[in-house]
Amino acid sequence: MSAKLPATFYYDIISPFAYLYVKQRYRLEDKLDITPVPVLLGGLLRATENIGPAEVTEKRPHTYHFCIWQAERLGIPFRFPERHPFLSVAPQRLLLKLNADWQMVERAFDFVWLKGKDPTLSWSEFCAYLGLGANTPKPESPEVKAALVSNTNKAKADGAFGVPALIVNQHCFWGLDTIDWTLDYLERPGMFEEAPYAFASTIPNGLR
Repeated sequence: MSAKLPATFYYDIISPFAYLYVKQRYRLEDKLDITPVPVLLGGLLRATENIGPAEVTEKRPHTYHFCIWQAERLGIPFRFPERHPFLSVAPQRLLLKLNADWQMVERAFDFVWLKGKDPTLSWSEFCAYLGLGANTPKPESPEVKAALVSNTNKAKADGAFGVPALIVNQHCFWGLDTIDWTLDYLERPGMFEEAPYAFASTIPNGLR
């Protein structure tokens, strides 16, 4: 039996698409050893001169409706939290500080997208849901703050410009709909060296 390839999964629990991805990660686990790494989506968007769909007035309801439809289609329980976007920096720092494994990461996503809770508004309940003491403080140490920034910068360096983002062999597969693409790539590891892909990487930008 061949060894699994290592992969990095960059996530922020603010993302409904990351939640839906996490619920389908089993599709990749036979071939990949995936490490979950928390980042701050807002910081990643700023670093890549990008904005989230919730920041575009016309796109926000469309995106939210699409998430609901996608969850229905996939048969995944789904519920929006009381408000969205919400500040995810404290929960992301906590998950980083605890070096959260997949079980805890999934619990964190479930708190938001299954129970429909904002962890910033319900911090004590969020901590208890993760199996921690309800009086667990929000991480404020300079080390944890710097580590989350470092993770976010590393995500950008790895080619990520949003979440969910899976890095395999230095290739970034962004978004819920790239699971099938990742599976195809694992069957064709020379995919990006094939002529059409190589050409696409070098097409000049006609707007500059």
